[in-house]
Amino acid sequence: MTEVVPQGIETARLTLRQFRESDWSDLQAYYGDAEATAHTVKRGLSEGETWRMVATMAGHWRLRGFGPYAVEEKASGTVLGLAGFWHPNDWPAPEIKYALARPYWGKGFASEAVRALHGTWRDCFPEAPLISFIHHENAASIRLARAVGAVFDKEVPFRGSTWCIYRYP
Repeated sequence: MTEVVPQGIETARLTLRQFRESDWSDLQAYYGDAEATAHTVKRGLSEGETWRMVATMAGHWRLRGFGPYAVEEKASGTVLGLAGFWHPNDWPAPEIKYALARPYWGKGFASEAVRALHGTWRDCFPEAPLISFIHHENAASIRLARAVGAVFDKEVPFRGSTWCIYRYP
């Protein structure tokens, strides 16, 4: 497979990089938090389940040639969460996926990562659509998608609930 999407992205405060096995322990702060995962996996995950999520995201890179990155704060070296490209076989289109542990909400980290990701996608796949696929009750993610330029397209039924498609220009 030819490398099209960079293995890492730098922003002013963040390094978006490939996952390391040890990242699961930092990511447990997100995946183990039932409030943080209420609109995605719908419950807090065990440490073993978090490890398997990291393995799944690493595997997405192998299968699709792109995927989520570990979001590492440059100043501390801490993995705050994940952000990147996601396109499981039942998704309507490739999306920008983002999820940070609660202590890092409201600090601009997610929007910084998403802006960098949007630019990277446009550089790599200028004609390919890109969305954010968001549960209709996830107000914070909807605000973020709008703040970085995504536009509401439509609501769709998905896995027994209603999800919103926000398209990036």
